[in-house]
This record gives sequence, structure tokens and C-alpha cells, in this order.
Amino acid sequence: MIEIGRYNELIIDRETSVGLFLSDRKGNEVLLPTKYCPEEFEIDDSIEVFVYLDHEERPIATNIEPKIMLHEFAQLRVSEVNNIGAFMDWGLEKELLVPFSEQRQKMQKDRWYIVFLNYDSKTDRLYGSNKIEKWISNEPEMLTVEEGEEVELLIMGKSDIGYNVIINDRHKGLIYDSEIFEDIRVGDKLPGYIKKIRTDEKIDVSLQPIGYEKFNDVNVQLLYDALIDNNGSLELNDKSSPESIYEVLGISKKAFKKALGALYKDRKVEIKESGISLT
Repeated sequence: MIEIGRYNELIIDRETSVGLFLSDRKGNEVLLPTKYCPEEFEIDDSIEVFVYLDHEERPIATNIEPKIMLHEFAQLRVSEVNNIGAFMDWGLEKELLVPFSEQRQKMQKDRWYIVFLNYDSKTDRLYGSNKIEKWISNEPEMLTVEEGEEVELLIMGKSDIGYNVIINDRHKGLIYDSEIFEDIRVGDKLPGYIKKIRTDEKIDVSLQPIGYEKFNDVNVQLLYDALIDNNGSLELNDKSSPESIYEVLGISKKAFKKALGALYKDRKVEIKESGISLT
């Protein structure tokens, strides 16, 4: 079956004046318009394409990469607003409609919003939704993650104590300000780790691997590499300010001291008032 809103591996069935007709193993067909056809091909070749719906709501294939896929979240820009809803730029010719009924607040042209891509099987239409809470759940029976697991994060918005994130397009989590050592913005997609799943259905997330040994190893290597890159020395030590450490290494003072302690214990570095150097 050809999946709408996703990439499909299809077979080139035949060539026509309007493009290539592609088919799946069950004989379902979709058109790849001429402007998207590869320069060289053979009948029965396998080709990967994204399938969505054209202006007449007919399945159509393209080799253009969309900014969002079915059942995923992404931050998109509103290109137009009319009496139907807001139209989002998702990288394809036909823009993605977010009906008024799927907007948390009235969307405005040229503003950016986090949206979810869904498919309505009753009307055979793709649509976007800005009602984020409608598509995510932290209920125990719905959880698909566990503590320590690496996950994909989408930065959803700033709170008083950190950043709210969407986890694997399914759950909601929080990264505390005190554990953020890099610049992040709403709409960023980046890897993260499940730190704690709370009994109140809240999930704490970290941008660093969980566990002292694993976390520290990353920073030990970071510090060692920085020493190598700076001819074996850095003007930093355990008395340096957190700002100076972050400016040079991009990590907290606490993380730096742990990494420095590990290198010193292994007799890899010398610590002086002027800084540290490789032995």
C-alpha cells in the first residue's frame, strides 16, 4: 500500500507524456511528474519518493524533501491566512492547511508555529494541527520510552524553569535551565536522554548521556582534545570562573572539574596556577 505523507520505495512501472507511473507490489499507482523524474532510469527500477496530495487531493509523488512527515511535529512558517485557515510552508508545491479548528490561537502570516501532520482517512486529506497536547501523552500505558534511553527532541517552548520538549513525536518533557550548556531555540531538533519518568506523568530530559561514568567520559575526551588542539595547555583550572570555562569548552564548571579530576587521576595532566597542561 502506498502511504500518504511518507516516503515510499516504489517501482517504475511505465513512462508517459506527463511523467513516470510508479507502483507498489500490490499494483497501486502514483504519478511522479516529469519535472521530478530522474535523468536516467530503467523500467522496473526501484525509486524512493515522498507521496502527498496535490491541489485536487490526488496522490502525487515528488523527490522534494518535505519539512515534516506524517505523525511528526515540526516548526513551520505561515505563508498565508484566509477564511479556511492558515497555510504553512512545508517545502512542497501545495502548502499544508491548518484549519481554524486545529489552531490553539489564531495563526498569523509569517509567524512560526509547532504543528503536527495528520491524515484524515474519512476525507482523504492531509492537514496540520497546532493543538500539540492533542497528539502527545505521558500516561503510563502510552509511554514508549524508559529512563536512560536516547531519544529525539523538538524544542517546543520556554518555561520558567527550562524548555518544554516533544519526545520522539509522542511525549512531552522538560529540560531544566541548570542543565543546558549550549544555545538552543524553539524548533530545534536534537538528541537527548530520558533522565527521569515521574509518577505525576512528567518526564525530565537531559541533553547529556545519563549516568556519571558515561557523562564524564564525554567531557574527559572533550577536555583532552581541547588540550591537544591548544598545544597541550589551557589557561583554565579548578579556580577558573564558570563563564571562562563555558566560553572555552561549552560545559559547566562542575562538568569541567569532574573531567579534570579524571585526567589528573590518570596522570594525564598537571594543574598549575596559570592553567593545566598535558604531562
